[in-house]
Amino acid sequence: MTPGMPRWSPIAAAISVGGFIGLPTVALLIRAASVDPFATGSRPDALASAVWLSIATSVLTLIIAIIVGTPAAFALARVPFPGRSLANALVDVPVILPPAVAGLALLLAFGRRGLVGSWLADAGITLAFSTTGVVLAQCFVAIPFYVRTARAAFLRADRDLEAAAMIDGATGWGAFRHVTVPLSRPALVAGAILCWSRAVGEFGATLMFAGSLRGRTQTMPLAIYALLDSDLDGAVLLGGAFVTVAVAILGITALFTSAKPIAE
Repeated sequence: MTPGMPRWSPIAAAISVGGFIGLPTVALLIRAASVDPFATGSRPDALASAVWLSIATSVLTLIIAIIVGTPAAFALARVPFPGRSLANALVDVPVILPPAVAGLALLLAFGRRGLVGSWLADAGITLAFSTTGVVLAQCFVAIPFYVRTARAAFLRADRDLEAAAMIDGATGWGAFRHVTVPLSRPALVAGAILCWSRAVGEFGATLMFAGSLRGRTQTMPLAIYALLDSDLDGAVLLGGAFVTVAVAILGITALFTSAKPIAE
């Protein structure tokens, strides 16, 4: 406790913040629980389509982030190479870009007349306004959150333990797998949560680069926005589903991270 600070001050602050964040969420869930999905102006299968598209694309984005982002973060943290400072800076750019600017950048790069997209179009590959475009937009805005967190974790990992493992006969890969990753696991999981939450909640870049085509590119955030004027109950129902999925993922993650590793 900080000297001079009343004991109740941090408690009151925590309750205030929790209440401020929790109240709108509770209000949404209460309203969503009262909505009959078969009585809304939207077809239940259309709502379900947006839910499953969001889940499928965001999970795919997370898998890509882990597979590609983990070694990239390690290289950015530990491996000296020409241009590493520039690469570190570029990874941070999507984090501060407004979503609309991110979508515009994707169009100029991967659209049919884009820097790379024109070559892809000549080869018969179209990324914009497709489900693949949704994943690409999510990857662009979400992967940096995982890489940034993983990079910081690898910088903090105890290198003496890694060196001891290699002295005992472990290879560089073995030390990374059995020492570095377990030491960094809480941060890696936190980064994965940030990445997934950013991907599943992505709106602006997806709208500009992939559009809002029902059953093809219309994710939950886009469907909610589209329903606000025509079907408020449908928007509320989707919002409730969004919160439920997020809470379930956070609960599963909490169980995973609270499990203690078995000593070998």
